[in-house]
Amino acid sequence: MGSFRGHALPGTFFITMGIWWTIKCTLKYACKKHKRTSYLGSKALFHRMDIVEGITIICMALTGMLGEQFVAEGPHLALYNYKEGQWVQLLSWHHSTMYFFFGLVGVANILRFIINSFPISLIKLLLSNALFVEAFILYNHTHGREMLDIFVHQLLVLAVFVAALLGFLEFFVRNNVIVELLQMTFILLQGSWFWQIAFVLYPPSGGPAWDSMDHDNIMFLSTCFCWHYTLHIVIVGVIYAFVTWLVKSRLKRFCSSEVGLLKNTEREQESEEEM
Repeated sequence: MGSFRGHALPGTFFITMGIWWTIKCTLKYACKKHKRTSYLGSKALFHRMDIVEGITIICMALTGMLGEQFVAEGPHLALYNYKEGQWVQLLSWHHSTMYFFFGLVGVANILRFIINSFPISLIKLLLSNALFVEAFILYNHTHGREMLDIFVHQLLVLAVFVAALLGFLEFFVRNNVIVELLQMTFILLQGSWFWQIAFVLYPPSGGPAWDSMDHDNIMFLSTCFCWHYTLHIVIVGVIYAFVTWLVKSRLKRFCSSEVGLLKNTEREQESEEEM
């Protein structure tokens, strides 16, 4: 992960899944509120969505783990070099461990449909657990680095920890769409902040990196972090508004067609009575 691509990959992963989870969360809420939305509210649709989600998460986690292990400078599954008496690329093992815990979330999504007695709440628990593990690893993986490097990772840890805490809170405040959407804003935040770290520490243009000892850079990044979060609140709000509008418009079409069928039935009955 110590490269531009190494930060862009998890950033893309979290942005993609954050948008997906926001759509799914809003769709479930809207369909529960308007139960007559036909196929949109059917369990079959959400089952297919969960299976696709599980496969996608597993593929993303495997891509991240294999990328960390088998790049040219990677450890290639070697944890300790006995000849030299030292650990091998522990940062890569840190990142592989993070990806592994998110992979478990994908496995749980698939097992849910194989094992009938599989508890649905376990998936949320595993996601919250994966986020806590990510926050713990990121917190312990910047020792000895320069001030700017440590600071941008501290902000990332903050976003991840809050997302994990909100996921854990869902066990006590169930079916609360506000808590779920709030968690999505922080998942999106960590995704875009991974990209921000990539541009700050590993400029893709080959230009000079940011001055790690300039306090003005830290002040700007503090403000930038808030801008990122504001953007994701807007994104989640737009997705929520669009999905709820879509479900309502489908409900109106469904109801209008149903009313039309009732009117036709009444006319047929009246004509039969006249005859």
